[in-house]
Amino acid sequence: MISDNFDKLFEEAKKVREKAHVPYSQFKVGAAFLTEDNSIVAGCNVENAAYPQSQCAEASAIGNLISQGYKNIVEVVVIGSGSKLCSPCGGCRQRLREFAKLDVPIHMCNIEGHIKTSTLGELLPDSFGPENL
Repeated sequence: MISDNFDKLFEEAKKVREKAHVPYSQFKVGAAFLTEDNSIVAGCNVENAAYPQSQCAEASAIGNLISQGYKNIVEVVVIGSGSKLCSPCGGCRQRLREFAKLDVPIHMCNIEGHIKTSTLGELLPDSFGPENL
């Protein structure tokens, strides 16, 4: 399920990951999205001393997506720290659901490369989305 765009998305997520503001956990995360016109939008995690005010990489990327005039995510790469895969947290899965269809591939990676791909529907089964309203 690796697309022709994976390498570009991976490199963008890896690059933005290095800009993460993580003075407390030291756990850098980068996310990159492919848009409907094959543009790439990225974001990194931003921690805050008041921990609940921290922002995940996917949330930062979604803010960038919207501020750049896009509304649809067609592919996602997430890169964390360490050797294991980095999957979107539950809140980010729901955030992605707002802008991505259930068949959108989510590539979970470490800094060395691809580890696993799941669809958003597999990560968020029986989800509540815009069509439920």
